[in-house]
Amino acid sequence: MDVLVIGGGIGGLTLALALHQANIACRVYESAAELKELGVGINLLPHAVSQLADLGVADALLARGIETREVCFYTSHGQFVDRDLRGRFGGHATPQISAHRADLHSVLADAVRERLGREAIALGHRCVSIHQDARTVTAEFVDSAGNARPAASGTIAVGCDGIHSVVRRSLHPTESETQSYGTTQYRGVTMWRPFLTGASMVYVGTYETGKLVAYPIRNQADDQGRRLTNWVIEIAKSGAQRPDWDRTASADAFIGALEGWSFDWLDVPAMIRAAQTILEYPVVDRDPLPFWTDRRITLLGDAAHPMLPRGSNGAAQAMLDGQALAKALSASDDPFAALAAYEEERRPATSRVVLANRDAYPDAILRVVQERTQGQPFADIDDIISPREREEWQARYRTAAGFQKAAS
Repeated sequence: MDVLVIGGGIGGLTLALALHQANIACRVYESAAELKELGVGINLLPHAVSQLADLGVADALLARGIETREVCFYTSHGQFVDRDLRGRFGGHATPQISAHRADLHSVLADAVRERLGREAIALGHRCVSIHQDARTVTAEFVDSAGNARPAASGTIAVGCDGIHSVVRRSLHPTESETQSYGTTQYRGVTMWRPFLTGASMVYVGTYETGKLVAYPIRNQADDQGRRLTNWVIEIAKSGAQRPDWDRTASADAFIGALEGWSFDWLDVPAMIRAAQTILEYPVVDRDPLPFWTDRRITLLGDAAHPMLPRGSNGAAQAMLDGQALAKALSASDDPFAALAAYEEERRPATSRVVLANRDAYPDAILRVVQERTQGQPFADIDDIISPREREEWQARYRTAAGFQKAAS
């Protein structure tokens, strides 16, 4: 069996490692001409880190990133609402890791090249079409200038080519575009002083008036003790509908709503203004697909189930996809049966996450507090929302995301 992995992002590289572990031949075809440090931060939930541990790369990532201790929730006035311990601090066997997306990608790419060979990742191969016959599936490619590359054939092909997937479009040519929820995210990274425990993730406010997510992503500090800190601002604002991770923006587009957010533990406007680059991304997803697979072709990750960029679910679900697909292929000599088994396991599970991510995201608790206080400061959080109800909100998110808290 020979697998064409179309796309060399997190999902595609994780799949390649899982296939190699299962003694299944594969090659990764990536559109970029070179692997560069792109993107911003990423937070990997315990079940995602468990997948990396199974592939033998979790320790390499943890050596670069931050082991997240807790997620804390604050109102836009900086008032504390709740704390949820995470990873090994919350009773899980594996850590929760915050890292730069480029560091995760580098760890995965290095492992693929070391184990599968330097030629296992074919750069400068953008898939433009895919077709199949009774015996093989064939993908056609061009380079960055649009010049034809040699086609590649295999037993099966897996579309790991993201939210704008060519492979997905070949299976669903009449599918509508992504749907917007009327909010936009602005993302950046800043060298900043540690806040709270130094390994905390924070959510502040709600997107109606401006929401912040912030957490450190690299453990190496500079000579002033600052660490690279990832931040995301989500605000009610319609923006560009096409989600492209490299669209830049200015802080002037959104910072006015956050000018008063200078708390004793974090000066939000100052941190944002200190970022070298700010990226703009519309908050969009797509409805779950009725099928992922057509004979020798299937989908994985964002190509299969693009979801709202909230709650650290996207990369985790792609990793789970990869492990499930490798397991299904190793269990059957019939590629059609294997792909059917993979889809039967993963499509319903990811569909539930896509839908739950629309209203069961981790900071939904802050919307409850916002509504009950009408946005005003409170004297005691227990008068607004009880400890039991706060834990119910956290448990609801953990269940939706698939990393239920370990029993005590």
